[in-house]
Amino acid sequence: MTLRDRINEDVKTAMRARDSARLGALRLLTAALKQREVDERIVLDDAGVVAILEKLLKQRRESITQFEAAGRTDLVAGERFELELLSGYMPAALGDEEIEAAVADAIAQSGATSPRDMGKVMAILKPALAGRADMTRVSSLVKGQLVG
Repeated sequence: MTLRDRINEDVKTAMRARDSARLGALRLLTAALKQREVDERIVLDDAGVVAILEKLLKQRRESITQFEAAGRTDLVAGERFELELLSGYMPAALGDEEIEAAVADAIAQSGATSPRDMGKVMAILKPALAGRADMTRVSSLVKGQLVG
């Protein structure tokens, strides 16, 4: 079962259970998926769905930060619910050792020797680690390896 199929089944389950909060969050996700498919005239595979999930998760985290700063705890609760729900569709996260091994492998594979070669390394890592690791952290690891 593809990730898209799983999401569609969960929408049906939420509709049957009359779970309006869950249904609303899932409909938001399916609307984002459909919008991307229509805009680019493609059918999303699991990698495309994960990319959209990452974007939506990032938006939720930023919203939580802003709502907390404004003291809007009622809105924070809704965003946290959506964050947890959407996180459930992400692939299993890699551990620190696995990420470090992937970074070392990508550096060796690209022949990178200085920070100027960082783009080559990230081009190898991005598709391999998408949705399974925080790319900001991966980027800092690559930079640390190339400088040191």
